[in-house]
Amino acid sequence: MTAKRPPNVSSDSGTRRALARARDGKTLDVAEAAILLRARGDDLDALLAHASRVRDAGLEAAGRPGVVTYSRKVFIPLTRLCRDRCGYCTFATAPHKLPSAFLSPDEVLEIARQGAAMGCKEALFTLGDRPEDRWHQAREWLDAHGYDDTLSYVRAMAIRVLEETGLLPHLNPGVLTWKDLQRLKPVAPSMGMMLETTSRRLFTEKGEAHYGSPDKDPDVRLRVLEDAGRSSVPFTTGLLIGIGETIEERAESIFAIRRVAREYGGIQEVIVQNFRAKPDTAMRGMPDADLHELAATIAVTRLVLGPKVRVQAPPNLIGEEYALMLRAGIDDWGGVSPLTPDHVNPERPWPQIDDLAARTAAAGFTLRERLTIYPEYVLAGEPWLDPRLAEHVAALADPATGLAREDAVLRGRPWQEPDGGLGGLATGGRADLHTAVDTEGRTGDRRADFDSVYGDWDALRERLPSARSRAVRADVREALRQAEADPARLTDEQALTLLDLAGDQSGAGADDAGLDELCRIADGLRREAVGDDVTYVVNRNVNFTNVCYTGCRFCAFAQRRTDADAYTLSLSEVADRAQEAWQAGATEVCMQGGIHPDLPGTAYFDIARAVKERCPEIHVHAFSPMEVVNGASRTNLSVEEWLHAAREAGVDSLPGTAAEILDDDVRWVLTKGKLPAREWIEVVTTAHRVGIPTTSTMMYGHVDTHEHWVRHIRLIRSIQEETGGFSEFVLLPFVHHSAPIYLAGIARPGPTARENRAVHALARIMLHGAIRNIQCSWVKLRDDLCRDVLAGGVNDLGGTLMEETISRMAGSENGSYKTISEIAAMVAPTGRPLRQRTTSYGRPSEERAEAARRSDGVCQSVRRVRFLETPQTGRQPIG
Repeated sequence: MTAKRPPNVSSDSGTRRALARARDGKTLDVAEAAILLRARGDDLDALLAHASRVRDAGLEAAGRPGVVTYSRKVFIPLTRLCRDRCGYCTFATAPHKLPSAFLSPDEVLEIARQGAAMGCKEALFTLGDRPEDRWHQAREWLDAHGYDDTLSYVRAMAIRVLEETGLLPHLNPGVLTWKDLQRLKPVAPSMGMMLETTSRRLFTEKGEAHYGSPDKDPDVRLRVLEDAGRSSVPFTTGLLIGIGETIEERAESIFAIRRVAREYGGIQEVIVQNFRAKPDTAMRGMPDADLHELAATIAVTRLVLGPKVRVQAPPNLIGEEYALMLRAGIDDWGGVSPLTPDHVNPERPWPQIDDLAARTAAAGFTLRERLTIYPEYVLAGEPWLDPRLAEHVAALADPATGLAREDAVLRGRPWQEPDGGLGGLATGGRADLHTAVDTEGRTGDRRADFDSVYGDWDALRERLPSARSRAVRADVREALRQAEADPARLTDEQALTLLDLAGDQSGAGADDAGLDELCRIADGLRREAVGDDVTYVVNRNVNFTNVCYTGCRFCAFAQRRTDADAYTLSLSEVADRAQEAWQAGATEVCMQGGIHPDLPGTAYFDIARAVKERCPEIHVHAFSPMEVVNGASRTNLSVEEWLHAAREAGVDSLPGTAAEILDDDVRWVLTKGKLPAREWIEVVTTAHRVGIPTTSTMMYGHVDTHEHWVRHIRLIRSIQEETGGFSEFVLLPFVHHSAPIYLAGIARPGPTARENRAVHALARIMLHGAIRNIQCSWVKLRDDLCRDVLAGGVNDLGGTLMEETISRMAGSENGSYKTISEIAAMVAPTGRPLRQRTTSYGRPSEERAEAARRSDGVCQSVRRVRFLETPQTGRQPIG
């Protein structure tokens, strides 16, 4: 392996131009960054001065001018086994060289207790990536000690450290999935993983640093940074320079970190670490990265990332060049331990903290201790800090600065779920929103943290998917013939051709005659599949809280706990509403809520049990796949285990909401932190496997394209063919009025009427023979549009709902309930029979049907006074 080092080039016009742009505070591009990474001599001095100025401005803005931070930590090498084979690493080793595959709990706690006694506040858990995948000794140790995997052991040890020592865990377990981050966030205020480099060459070419190491795939590691941002985890990452990457590759790596930092705001620090050759490694012959090269990389990193991101250089890897690194723009020295060695670089001891303080002071700065979670995130609190950790962090943090308290006393504190779930909460906030939303509306058109909770809107625009050219499409007549004769063989190109009959958003290109023919074909398939009945269910929606920090950019329902429209219902209030619905003839209660930070994973079971205890025969249709994953993560159960427990608690079926569009390119524009498509698929297929049916849904008409609609419907069909667990497919047109992504100017104002007709018809055609029931949403469509789609393949109208708050908060103007009489009036012009159904599309008992007739399908407490105004009578109340 040959090292690639930048030549010592003198000033040229490109360098002068790049330095001038840096001096003037202009945004650098990748090419300019690469030029500046080569700066040496006078050019390097100028570069460092510009970077220092940016750093100083950031510290001033943060309220701590001249303060350079560090974290007093202990290093806990939980396991040195790893499935990767990096050419420079001495940390990872083989089982025969270790007394045990993992440190024991007693060994972990002994290190932590000694650290606490020495004033440490951070417990840095470092370990190899998923060693059980490579080493049978790791798998056998985990099995013998009762842990499903390495991360289960990490989670358990983090809790023990919190409870028994008071140290705050910082977790470095390597590559994590989105679901892993949900499991670990409640037990650690911060986590980290070095990006190292985005060079694919070092990963794919034999003999390079990352060859043969599956977890060093740059795309995988970037996805971890993004998932951490989506999960609002304060995250540490960084570069490892001098491992064979080119200067251009190094510049690209810095910009990759910048993109994630801008979009999500979760990169709390960036470490710029220089390679140091170690004996007994494949890269032992490589020269160490030059410290001036390190300084230039730090300075460029500072300029590219800007004043808000904290930049760090490990003080044990820089020799005597402390002043040089401070000139380069660092504002943090990282974790320094008075007790444990740097197990990754054991040949390089930590400096004494007093010496570090003196060297920092000599350069004109004050050294201050921070916690593992940076001050900005301490002060911000939710959603960055899980409430289960709030007390632990508050015990060690200065409430004014977010830095470490100098007088903090280290002692263990219980780690536990917030008090009692819904059972411990009183109904509070705007709990009448389910009725007041129709009469008073929402307090404002957006929540108070609009500019931060959703990530960076400008960065988001760069993610927008582009529509494929309409030039290549199948013949319309042939597509229509195929849809009618053999819908199962309709190709994607033919499906797109049929959607294009709706034209574009302005109606240009629409073929109304073709669209009518498409709807006629779909309606014939509807008649063949389910007959002429138009069905509905008498049900009640109960959204038990709207407090949520997931950051779904299409959602106008979610609120901060302090917002004027925020509310949470007590367990008894949820049961009261279910009982009231039962008395009004309901056969179903549909329950979903925001991902409230205080909600324990077991609260969902409590909700289901409370409803079943009050109304044993009501069908509990509850908890979206997002809520299932949230519950499973917070209880540390698998999805399957959680679903079994939910069914035992009384859950009869799941709503297949949270699907939106099952394509992550669209999902990561629509939402900051909701579950990825693969997790949605896992939840619904697991539910079907354990005997819990679900609905399926698609929310469309925002930042998606017709291609996404076709792929989504195709995926739904493939799942149904595998499991048979979907009862219906529900089409949910995007309601834009108060949706944050629309207010930010990114989403379009929902689908057109023609598109609504076309996609409902296409769903019937593409799902024919797989899913019998196609449902439209009267909440999101006007009555006339409901009739149009009923004439184009739809057979079901959903429920009376009694309290529909989610779409109403987004600006839907179709009310929060519909009585049976109103549904009948809407359907009457179609000439088709109307039939009440159960959740599973059976017929309700005569007792239920009679109760529903008496109440007209809606309980009295939610009824609003409505008026009819005519020239003859004026304004008269009608109900």
